[in-house]
Amino acid sequence: MPLPHRAPAANVRTGPRAVRNIGEVLTELREDFPRITASKIRFLEEKGLISPQRTAAGYRKYAVADIERLRFVLALQRDQYLPLKVIKDYLDAIDRGERPDSMPDGVTVAPRSVTESMAGELHAHSRSLGLKELIAETGATPELVSDLRAYGLIADENGLFNEHALKVTRSCVQLRGHGIEPRHLRPFRAAADREVGLVERVVAPMASRRDVSSRAQAAETAREISDLCLGLHSALVQGQISRMDT
Repeated sequence: MPLPHRAPAANVRTGPRAVRNIGEVLTELREDFPRITASKIRFLEEKGLISPQRTAAGYRKYAVADIERLRFVLALQRDQYLPLKVIKDYLDAIDRGERPDSMPDGVTVAPRSVTESMAGELHAHSRSLGLKELIAETGATPELVSDLRAYGLIADENGLFNEHALKVTRSCVQLRGHGIEPRHLRPFRAAADREVGLVERVVAPMASRRDVSSRAQAAETAREISDLCLGLHSALVQGQISRMDT
Protein backbone atom coordinates (compact mmCIF):
# COMPACT_ATOMS: atom_id res chain seq x y z
CA MET A 1 0.00 0.00 0.00
CA PRO A 2 1.24 3.54 -0.66
CA LEU A 3 3.04 5.37 2.08
CA PRO A 4 0.50 7.44 4.02
CA HIS A 5 0.25 11.15 3.42
CA ARG A 6 0.46 13.18 6.60
CA ALA A 7 -0.11 16.85 7.28
CA PRO A 8 3.08 18.63 8.37
CA ALA A 9 3.58 19.07 12.08
CA ALA A 10 2.95 22.52 13.50
CA ASN A 11 6.64 23.14 14.16
CA VAL A 12 7.78 22.04 10.69
CA ARG A 13 8.25 24.76 8.10
CA THR A 14 6.55 24.37 4.74
CA GLY A 15 6.72 26.12 1.38
CA PRO A 16 9.00 25.93 -1.66
CA ARG A 17 11.94 27.50 0.21
CA ALA A 18 11.43 25.62 3.49
CA VAL A 19 14.46 23.82 4.86
CA ARG A 20 14.82 21.49 7.82
CA ASN A 21 17.65 20.45 10.04
CA ILE A 22 18.55 16.79 10.41
CA GLY A 23 16.50 16.40 13.60
CA GLU A 24 13.35 17.58 11.81
CA VAL A 25 14.10 15.25 8.91
CA LEU A 26 14.38 12.30 11.29
CA THR A 27 11.05 13.25 12.86
CA GLU A 28 9.37 13.26 9.44
CA LEU A 29 10.83 9.94 8.34
CA ARG A 30 10.70 7.82 11.48
CA GLU A 31 7.03 6.84 11.23
CA ASP A 32 7.69 5.02 7.96
CA PHE A 33 11.35 4.18 8.62
CA PRO A 34 11.75 3.62 12.39
CA ARG A 35 15.43 2.63 12.11
CA ILE A 36 16.55 5.76 10.28
CA THR A 37 19.37 7.64 12.00
CA ALA A 38 21.46 10.71 11.37
CA SER A 39 24.42 8.45 10.61
CA LYS A 40 22.44 6.65 7.90
CA ILE A 41 21.43 9.96 6.30
CA ARG A 42 25.05 11.15 6.31
CA PHE A 43 26.12 7.82 4.79
CA LEU A 44 23.63 8.31 1.93
CA GLU A 45 25.03 11.79 1.42
CA GLU A 46 28.57 10.37 1.24
CA LYS A 47 27.35 8.03 -1.49
CA GLY A 48 25.98 10.95 -3.49
CA LEU A 49 22.28 10.12 -3.22
CA ILE A 50 21.36 13.44 -1.61
CA SER A 51 23.10 16.81 -1.56
CA PRO A 52 21.68 19.01 1.23
CA GLN A 53 22.51 22.68 1.46
CA ARG A 54 25.14 23.87 3.92
CA THR A 55 25.04 26.96 6.09
CA ALA A 56 28.06 29.22 6.42
CA ALA A 57 28.87 27.32 9.62
CA GLY A 58 28.70 23.98 7.78
CA TYR A 59 25.35 22.75 9.14
CA ARG A 60 23.21 20.70 6.77
CA LYS A 61 19.84 22.07 5.70
CA TYR A 62 17.41 19.73 3.93
CA ALA A 63 14.89 20.98 1.38
CA VAL A 64 11.61 19.22 0.64
CA ALA A 65 13.18 17.65 -2.47
CA ASP A 66 15.96 16.17 -0.30
CA ILE A 67 13.40 14.51 1.95
CA GLU A 68 11.52 13.16 -1.08
CA ARG A 69 14.74 11.63 -2.33
CA LEU A 70 15.44 10.11 1.08
CA ARG A 71 11.99 8.50 1.14
CA PHE A 72 12.59 7.10 -2.33
CA VAL A 73 15.99 5.64 -1.43
CA LEU A 74 14.83 4.18 1.88
CA ALA A 75 11.71 2.63 0.32
CA LEU A 76 13.76 0.97 -2.42
CA GLN A 77 16.25 -0.39 0.09
CA ARG A 78 13.57 -1.70 2.41
CA ASP A 79 11.05 -3.03 -0.09
CA GLN A 80 13.08 -3.90 -3.19
CA TYR A 81 16.47 -4.79 -1.63
CA LEU A 82 18.22 -2.77 -4.30
CA PRO A 83 21.90 -1.81 -3.94
CA LEU A 84 22.71 1.88 -3.67
CA LYS A 85 24.42 1.87 -7.07
CA VAL A 86 21.15 0.89 -8.76
CA ILE A 87 19.18 3.41 -6.73
CA LYS A 88 21.67 6.13 -7.68
CA ASP A 89 21.19 5.21 -11.35
CA TYR A 90 17.45 5.75 -10.84
CA LEU A 91 18.06 9.14 -9.26
CA ASP A 92 20.51 10.18 -11.98
CA ALA A 93 17.86 9.35 -14.61
CA ILE A 94 15.28 11.36 -12.67
CA ASP A 95 17.68 14.31 -12.48
CA ARG A 96 17.97 14.20 -16.27
CA GLY A 97 14.18 14.28 -16.55
CA GLU A 98 14.00 10.67 -17.72
CA ARG A 99 11.95 7.77 -16.50
CA PRO A 100 14.19 5.18 -14.83
CA ASP A 101 14.18 1.68 -16.27
CA SER A 102 11.87 -0.78 -14.48
CA MET A 103 9.80 1.89 -12.77
CA PRO A 104 6.20 0.78 -12.10
CA ASP A 105 3.59 1.66 -14.71
CA GLY A 106 1.64 4.82 -14.05
CA VAL A 107 4.44 6.55 -12.14
CA THR A 108 5.65 9.85 -13.55
CA VAL A 109 8.84 11.68 -12.71
CA ALA A 110 10.02 15.26 -13.06
CA PRO A 111 13.59 16.55 -12.98
CA ARG A 112 15.06 16.49 -9.44
CA SER A 113 11.73 15.48 -7.95
CA VAL A 114 10.91 12.14 -6.31
CA THR A 115 7.48 12.13 -4.77
CA GLU A 116 6.13 10.19 -1.82
CA SER A 117 3.56 8.58 -4.12
CA MET A 118 6.37 7.25 -6.30
CA ALA A 119 7.98 5.57 -3.32
CA GLY A 120 4.55 4.28 -2.40
CA GLU A 121 4.09 2.71 -5.82
CA LEU A 122 7.38 0.89 -5.43
CA HIS A 123 6.42 -0.19 -1.92
CA ALA A 124 3.20 -1.66 -3.30
CA HIS A 125 5.24 -3.90 -5.59
CA SER A 126 6.80 -5.57 -2.55
CA ARG A 127 4.36 -8.00 -1.01
CA SER A 128 3.98 -11.35 0.65
CA LEU A 129 2.03 -14.20 -0.86
CA GLY A 130 0.15 -17.10 0.67
CA LEU A 131 0.52 -20.60 -0.72
CA LYS A 132 -2.51 -20.28 -3.02
CA GLU A 133 -1.25 -16.95 -4.40
CA LEU A 134 2.23 -18.37 -4.99
CA ILE A 135 0.76 -21.29 -6.92
CA ALA A 136 -1.59 -19.05 -8.91
CA GLU A 137 1.15 -16.60 -9.93
CA THR A 138 3.80 -19.18 -10.84
CA GLY A 139 1.81 -22.10 -12.19
CA ALA A 140 3.53 -24.39 -9.70
CA THR A 141 1.80 -27.43 -8.27
CA PRO A 142 1.43 -27.87 -4.51
CA GLU A 143 3.78 -30.84 -4.80
CA LEU A 144 6.47 -28.72 -6.45
CA VAL A 145 6.20 -26.04 -3.76
CA SER A 146 6.45 -28.76 -1.12
CA ASP A 147 9.61 -30.14 -2.78
CA LEU A 148 11.16 -26.65 -3.05
CA ARG A 149 10.62 -26.14 0.66
CA ALA A 150 11.93 -29.61 1.50
CA TYR A 151 15.17 -28.99 -0.40
CA GLY A 152 15.63 -25.54 1.15
CA LEU A 153 15.15 -23.63 -2.10
CA ILE A 154 12.32 -21.50 -0.71
CA ALA A 155 11.01 -20.81 2.78
CA ASP A 156 7.97 -19.14 4.22
CA GLU A 157 7.50 -16.95 7.26
CA ASN A 158 4.26 -17.59 9.09
CA GLY A 159 2.83 -19.13 5.94
CA LEU A 160 3.80 -16.21 3.68
CA PHE A 161 6.35 -16.19 0.85
CA ASN A 162 8.37 -13.13 -0.20
CA GLU A 163 9.41 -11.87 -3.65
CA HIS A 164 12.57 -13.99 -3.60
CA ALA A 165 10.55 -17.17 -3.12
CA LEU A 166 8.30 -16.05 -5.97
CA LYS A 167 11.28 -15.67 -8.32
CA VAL A 168 12.77 -19.02 -7.28
CA THR A 169 9.47 -20.80 -7.80
CA ARG A 170 8.95 -19.28 -11.24
CA SER A 171 12.43 -20.37 -12.30
CA CYS A 172 11.91 -23.88 -10.97
CA VAL A 173 8.59 -24.23 -12.80
CA GLN A 174 10.40 -23.45 -16.06
CA LEU A 175 13.32 -25.74 -15.20
CA ARG A 176 10.90 -28.58 -14.52
CA GLY A 177 9.76 -28.16 -18.13
CA HIS A 178 13.30 -29.22 -19.08
CA GLY A 179 13.19 -32.22 -16.77
CA ILE A 180 15.12 -30.55 -13.95
CA GLU A 181 13.53 -31.32 -10.58
CA PRO A 182 14.10 -29.65 -7.17
CA ARG A 183 16.31 -32.55 -6.06
CA HIS A 184 18.69 -31.71 -8.90
CA LEU A 185 18.98 -28.13 -7.65
CA ARG A 186 20.39 -28.84 -4.20
CA PRO A 187 23.89 -27.79 -5.35
CA PHE A 188 22.51 -24.30 -6.05
CA ARG A 189 21.37 -24.02 -2.42
CA ALA A 190 24.77 -25.23 -1.20
CA ALA A 191 26.61 -22.84 -3.54
CA ALA A 192 24.45 -19.91 -2.38
CA ASP A 193 25.21 -20.73 1.24
CA ARG A 194 28.95 -20.82 0.50
CA GLU A 195 28.79 -17.46 -1.29
CA VAL A 196 26.91 -15.90 1.61
CA GLY A 197 29.53 -17.27 3.99
CA LEU A 198 32.27 -15.69 1.88
CA VAL A 199 30.48 -12.34 1.82
CA GLU A 200 29.90 -12.43 5.58
CA ARG A 201 33.59 -13.02 6.25
CA VAL A 202 34.56 -10.04 4.10
CA VAL A 203 32.12 -7.58 5.67
CA ALA A 204 32.38 -8.90 9.24
CA PRO A 205 34.84 -6.18 10.40
CA MET A 206 32.48 -3.42 9.24
CA ALA A 207 29.30 -5.17 10.39
CA SER A 208 30.71 -5.66 13.89
CA ARG A 209 31.07 -1.93 14.49
CA ARG A 210 28.33 -0.26 16.48
CA ASP A 211 27.86 2.88 14.42
CA VAL A 212 25.02 2.79 11.91
CA SER A 213 27.15 4.20 9.10
CA SER A 214 29.52 1.21 9.26
CA ARG A 215 26.65 -1.28 9.27
CA ALA A 216 25.05 0.47 6.30
CA GLN A 217 28.37 0.34 4.47
CA ALA A 218 28.68 -3.35 5.32
CA ALA A 219 25.24 -4.05 3.83
CA GLU A 220 26.08 -2.13 0.66
CA THR A 221 29.45 -3.90 0.32
CA ALA A 222 27.69 -7.24 0.78
CA ARG A 223 25.31 -6.43 -2.08
CA GLU A 224 28.19 -5.36 -4.30
CA ILE A 225 30.16 -8.56 -3.64
CA SER A 226 27.01 -10.61 -4.21
CA ASP A 227 26.49 -8.97 -7.61
CA LEU A 228 30.12 -9.67 -8.54
CA CYS A 229 29.77 -13.31 -7.49
CA LEU A 230 26.63 -13.68 -9.60
CA GLY A 231 28.40 -12.12 -12.57
CA LEU A 232 31.35 -14.46 -12.13
CA HIS A 233 29.08 -17.49 -11.87
CA SER A 234 27.19 -16.48 -15.01
CA ALA A 235 30.41 -15.88 -16.96
CA LEU A 236 31.84 -19.26 -15.96
CA VAL A 237 28.68 -21.13 -16.91
CA GLN A 238 28.29 -19.26 -20.20
CA GLY A 239 31.94 -19.92 -20.97
CA GLN A 240 31.42 -23.66 -20.57
CA ILE A 241 28.21 -23.62 -22.60
CA SER A 242 29.87 -21.70 -25.44
CA ARG A 243 32.23 -24.64 -25.92
CA MET A 244 29.24 -26.76 -26.94
CA ASP A 245 29.03 -24.72 -30.14
CA THR A 246 32.58 -25.63 -31.16
